[in-house]
Amino acid sequence: MARVTLLLGGNEGDVKRTLQAAQQLVNARVGAVLRCSHRYESEPWGFASAARFSNQALEITTDLSPLEVLDAVQRIECDLGRNRAAEAVEKASTGAAYTSRPIDIDIIFYDDEVIREERLTVPHPRLAEREFALVPLCEIMRLRRHPVTGETVGGMLEALRKKRER
Repeated sequence: MARVTLLLGGNEGDVKRTLQAAQQLVNARVGAVLRCSHRYESEPWGFASAARFSNQALEITTDLSPLEVLDAVQRIECDLGRNRAAEAVEKASTGAAYTSRPIDIDIIFYDDEVIREERLTVPHPRLAEREFALVPLCEIMRLRRHPVTGETVGGMLEALRKKRER
């Protein structure tokens, strides 16, 4: 059994209900939810939008391989209304790297594995830059060490906040 950390987020529609549904679907299709953070709101990252994001961290156990987890969470995103084709059109028209969406599920950690494949990079490559991810992660795993840098989740958040203060 692998321990996997997921970050759920979204800023379109009834986000609270969508995050609840996503958690239930993860529990049913991917693996048992062991721990779940509260929901945290944040400004959009990497693009402009009037709608704030809600984010939530989950820790699960699963028998699925990393790519099977990716496929399962992408199916859940689709089932909950995410349309990657429409997002691609919007990103192309605005030039932004990101866009609003009803649900996004990122794989942050998969045990202590380091995965660099075409479809999947774990640990999440921009984790240390994203306060919206680090805050909910700190709630459930502040002392969790990044398998590449050795830094704790709490240490990454503290470093990011200090960097912003400069």
